[in-house]
Amino acid sequence: MSALSIFTAPTASAVTGAPAEAPVPAARPCGEREIPAVLGADLEVPVRGGRLVPYANLDYAASAPCLEPVSAAVAAALPAYSSVHRGAGYASQLTTARYEQARHTVRAFTGARPGDAVVFTRNTTDATNLLARSLPEGTTVVVFDTEHHASLLPWTDPVRLAPPAFPGEAVRAADAALEGVRGPALLVVTAASNVTGELWPIAALAHIAHRHGARILVDAAQLAPHRPLNLTALDLDYVVFSGHKLYAPFGTGVLVGRPDWLAGAEPYLKGGGAVRAVNGGATAQDPDAPEVEWHDDPEARHEAGTPNVLGAVALAAACDALTATGWNALVREEGRLLGRLRAGLAAVEGVHELSLWGPDHPRVGIVSFVVDGFTAREVAETLSNEYGIGVRDGKFCAHPFVRHLLDAVDTSGCDPDNAVTASAVRASIGIGTTEEHVDRLLAALADLTSRRG
Repeated sequence: MSALSIFTAPTASAVTGAPAEAPVPAARPCGEREIPAVLGADLEVPVRGGRLVPYANLDYAASAPCLEPVSAAVAAALPAYSSVHRGAGYASQLTTARYEQARHTVRAFTGARPGDAVVFTRNTTDATNLLARSLPEGTTVVVFDTEHHASLLPWTDPVRLAPPAFPGEAVRAADAALEGVRGPALLVVTAASNVTGELWPIAALAHIAHRHGARILVDAAQLAPHRPLNLTALDLDYVVFSGHKLYAPFGTGVLVGRPDWLAGAEPYLKGGGAVRAVNGGATAQDPDAPEVEWHDDPEARHEAGTPNVLGAVALAAACDALTATGWNALVREEGRLLGRLRAGLAAVEGVHELSLWGPDHPRVGIVSFVVDGFTAREVAETLSNEYGIGVRDGKFCAHPFVRHLLDAVDTSGCDPDNAVTASAVRASIGIGTTEEHVDRLLAALADLTSRRG
């Protein structure tokens, strides 16, 4: 089964947004399509001995570099940058139009339903917390222990499910957990793991949730940069993701989904923009007069204060750039590099890849591993200091899940001081990754493991 077959590809109408305001700069060819370039592709970094070497960025899962068309779109918007929604001047009107066009672009990029809300936030964590604050009273939340902390921690007394041994077990566990729930319920699940890159069966999980009258929230932070996303086709209720993982590092995230829970909740932030009117409150003539009348529209209701306009413009430009490139070209190139990386890691003695569902399960460009005889921090620091390679080490804001994965391998040689606190190394790829980056990592790991005494 191909990685793309787990998801329903969006129709042409579902992904059509406004074109970027600036032309796409230099790009590199990939088959019949061109993949846009990233800023910093020519960055040089110091290594031991004082030499400068080209940087091999293999830390995309933390924050992806900025696409050149995203930078161009922000630069084009800056000269007329102004406040939004309430200004009568030309700059304010133009900035408002760009901001609201960004909302439409994100709606198209996610294949959202016509009535779905698109609320701009700071990041995925902020978007998830917004929804957590908007749940109807008495909502039961079901969440897997495999989740990123952003999806694991915002809920009050959630039902937490153990890591499933295979995808079908995830579906059965969700089914059993929702079986006896009375009242509103929400199933929370990732689309692609930030630890292993493995794709989750979100369409099947959405079906199970809806069969029990529950809703589903999908954390698409790691999916959105790598695969198409279509709320309508997948029948998802809510999705959240971040610009900084989608090649738009300007501090914006988004919550997309059904508007009713959001419209019925207290504003996430209370202040200007979220209100229709601030009155004097009850009087003898009108004892029921409210002091504050909040917007019913969930987008205005939960975006109080001056929004991050340039972040929204950047996010929309990234959505446009990926759509224009075409997912087939992006997935094909990523699959080629990911296959090269994983095969090379398997060939290095003492390197152990972490996986929940085995080596053949479809995944995006994320690989976590441990190296016999070295802590994860030692590996990451050596790769940086000696080879100019950037990777991530730690538990990746998914502590319960990483501990579970490490229990499946012998980590005693990876953390001699305390195997319980062992962590892993994560290499992640994306637009801008080259064969040389992958090969340099593999050669460096082979060199490192040869030093074991």
